[in-house]
Amino acid sequence: MGGAALEAVWLADEGGRASTMARCTVDTTIVRHEVEGFKFPLGVYPVEEMKPKAGYTLDFEPADGGDESGDWEEWPDRYVFDAVLSAERVPGLVRLLLGMMPAKVYPILDILGHDAFREIDPYVSWELVGTDRIMEAIRQVPGFFYEDGLCGFGAMSEEPFLYFFVDEHKIVTIRAESVLREKIERMMSVFGLSQTEEAAGVDSAAHEHRSVLVTPKDDPISMSFDEIVEQLRDDWRLVLNVDPETNVDDDGKELGRTTWWCRVRVAVGEASGESEPGEKMPALSTGEITEAAAAEDEAEGEWATRYAEVVVTATCLREAEEMAAEAAEKLAGMEDSEAPPPFVVFADRMSEDQAAEYLGRSGKKKVKGAEEGGSVLSVKWVR
Repeated sequence: MGGAALEAVWLADEGGRASTMARCTVDTTIVRHEVEGFKFPLGVYPVEEMKPKAGYTLDFEPADGGDESGDWEEWPDRYVFDAVLSAERVPGLVRLLLGMMPAKVYPILDILGHDAFREIDPYVSWELVGTDRIMEAIRQVPGFFYEDGLCGFGAMSEEPFLYFFVDEHKIVTIRAESVLREKIERMMSVFGLSQTEEAAGVDSAAHEHRSVLVTPKDDPISMSFDEIVEQLRDDWRLVLNVDPETNVDDDGKELGRTTWWCRVRVAVGEASGESEPGEKMPALSTGEITEAAAAEDEAEGEWATRYAEVVVTATCLREAEEMAAEAAEKLAGMEDSEAPPPFVVFADRMSEDQAAEYLGRSGKKKVKGAEEGGSVLSVKWVR
């Protein structure tokens, strides 16, 4: 791939929403790291001398309990393969794995995001999505999936039980029920991979991650990293897989009230004219993305879209998203319209230093009411 422009056409989804022409461009100035024929992804590379070793490790995991909510069944006895292979060979392995899966799967997406207290934003779908849609998205923007060092992706099926995930180092983890072991071992041999105790990828040494996507000024339809994530959240019905009622860091420490930086997508009026007055739509939280997508599909007319940046103080994700959605809706003057509800694209927490810098730029010195309840610090259009 090495920096060539990657063009993609986002097709209409099952709800019939209009197609969007888009392009994803990989930075041509990035030089790929290579050691003895082993190629590293453009977006993650070692910063010390190392000798990579292709191969796979194999472990066994016994069956465990299902999800307490009942959304997930118990995972069966399974074998776990961790495969390290040169970057140019990862796409072929993923194609074979997707080919083993049924027509509908649960997609997975991990993002090294902007949240000050969480390293990875884990997205999952709680409803089945067509495998062909996963394949099509990967085909459209392969640079995002296979080269960018800030994302990982995968999918899971229940019958047969098969899970794969390509992490941000582009190392492939496969979990498969016992009857699939021999088939996957044969698959590994096709790629010249042997079982080993010492497979070594880029995560075996000090390394750096980076995004490889650029949006040239002379190419206004080139998609940015965040725009692709937003598109995938819509198309794959992804939700942020964190507890929306708590506010903790990666170590489980309770953070209390923090400052949240939110991007909100708002329907500001029908393309053919202003919308008719209607009932006020409820604010959207992350857990309601599926219902919101359905509402957009069913809404009559085509709505123009704008994005608002909203900064709030809140004690949990749900509170932050509800406050941000309501503030953006008021900014658009759409509280009493029949427009689809606002969609919170992201809600990232800010550190005290980040919040202080933001407040300084905006001319605000302190947050009124921060101790008693949530506050909206700033609301503005960004595009």
